[in-house]
Amino acid sequence: MSIAKLISHWSADPSIAENICSRNTESPRNGKYVPLPEYLEQDIITALNAAGIESLYSHQLAAWEAARSGANVVITTSTASGKSLCYNLPVLDYLLKHSNSRALYLFPTKALSQDQYNSLINLLDETPIDTSIQTLPSQKAEKSTSSYKRLPLSVYDGDTPARKRSPIRNSARILFTNPDMLHFGILPQHSSWNTFFENLKYIVIDEIHIYRGVFGSHVANVIRRLSRILEFYKSEVQFLMTSATIANPDELAEKLIGKDLELIQEDGSPQGKKHFFIYNPPVVDQELGIRRSTYQECVRLAKDLAGINIQTLIFGRSRRTVELIVSYLRQKMEGQIPVPDAMIRGYRSGYLAQERREIEREIRSGTALITATTNALELGIDIGSMNAVLMVGYPGTISALHQQAGRAGRVGEESIAVLLTTPDPLDQFLAANPQYILEKPIEHALINPDNLLILIEHLKCAAFELPFQLGDRFGSVPQNMVADIMNYLVEINLVHQTEDRFFWMSDLFPSGSFSLRTTSADIVYLYLDNSDRSFDKTTRMIGQVEKRSSLWMVHPDAVYLHEGKSFQVSELDLDTNIAWLKAV
Repeated sequence: MSIAKLISHWSADPSIAENICSRNTESPRNGKYVPLPEYLEQDIITALNAAGIESLYSHQLAAWEAARSGANVVITTSTASGKSLCYNLPVLDYLLKHSNSRALYLFPTKALSQDQYNSLINLLDETPIDTSIQTLPSQKAEKSTSSYKRLPLSVYDGDTPARKRSPIRNSARILFTNPDMLHFGILPQHSSWNTFFENLKYIVIDEIHIYRGVFGSHVANVIRRLSRILEFYKSEVQFLMTSATIANPDELAEKLIGKDLELIQEDGSPQGKKHFFIYNPPVVDQELGIRRSTYQECVRLAKDLAGINIQTLIFGRSRRTVELIVSYLRQKMEGQIPVPDAMIRGYRSGYLAQERREIEREIRSGTALITATTNALELGIDIGSMNAVLMVGYPGTISALHQQAGRAGRVGEESIAVLLTTPDPLDQFLAANPQYILEKPIEHALINPDNLLILIEHLKCAAFELPFQLGDRFGSVPQNMVADIMNYLVEINLVHQTEDRFFWMSDLFPSGSFSLRTTSADIVYLYLDNSDRSFDKTTRMIGQVEKRSSLWMVHPDAVYLHEGKSFQVSELDLDTNIAWLKAV
């Protein structure tokens, strides 16, 4: 049965059809294809051909030409439209033609950095690149036995072992990291990165729609600090950025980097027919107005999709929602539809990194038929494309709704996305007024980098990294405001003024005093408990939570759900940051 026939089946079933509040169908769209540029390095053309890419979408060529002209670029096209190639092509081409040049890739999460690193490794493994800089010994090809030397690239984040950090600083020509590591581990130590910064040509900032609110305001100031350091090393860089669909991608990008840019938003990628439904569970108690469980209705629709072998992604609004859905799916599928437990997976923060990588591989290969996830898979992690997406509850913004629904749709194939409403008043409003979603413009992403509390913290960091001269600017912050803040820091004995220069004099490490995300860096590790706690704990670790969250998630006697299984907490030790759990 195809998706079209399944939709006909749902329409003919009164127990389902009566709950569908809204249906919307987008017609298929043909792709706009253009030849690969003749002046693109032949090694890259060879690699693209080996990967089955013999032409570009029109927006990919537009991004390539804008980057070659020297413009800062932001690309905002649909999910799975090949935005990664928009920045990889100009970066790889330039780095191959200029043997000492470098590129910095910033991603909002470590998982996305790792994913994009692996994707580029897979492309370069097919490329006969010969550079003067050898690949690091730790960077072994995952699947290729090619004898070609690859362009050295490395992930540098909080998980990078200390012994590998110095070789990465000296050798990596493409560095994959995140704003947190740039803030805490790279900019304060910029003298150790002098070769990298002196030769930096491109800065890629992916998924910029994530950088809004407090987090985005922090990141904009990190970019201001980075720009000061690049000016010190006399480097002129270009910014290449991507964004999901938001109302003001160019405005947000300009505020983040403080520079003019060129916006590319005409999407040249093909798209199959897309169906979008809003589904409101039926009322089971008319007097009290109680509706049937959204989780149970989600499982019901997922069973129909699994029954015709359609790979499905289910978005939940919380970790608990994800775990309950996985548990219900495994219970309901048993004996009814032959879907083994191994084909039903959960995915969220708190899982161990190796477990998340395993689940991502299973999704890409199709082994995982149904995956329940939080917004962790809303970002552009490469999991292939689903034919169906179920969203349990409105995700909070129309932008996020588009991003989640956009995960459905293999290239040129028909797909379906269903928003299942919860009893929450906002969800019920949307069920009664579906035009709000269908007609309302997508939200603006707003930041305020000049917020005084945020600005002062980053000026402390900037003074630690390089002295300030009277009259210096900091991004778009006026000179007199920078001078006033420097005088304030002098008064509280953090900065010393000598004539017209300001030097950091405190023994405090300012970058370590605050987080860009205003969340705790402390982690509580979750271990399976037994009578012997002297074993190698790494063999029994099942997950982790932030320390501040541990007080309500894994307090003694709490029930913790992981991959649809239940555990009870026997002890929470906040001195060692360990919670002991037993299966129940």
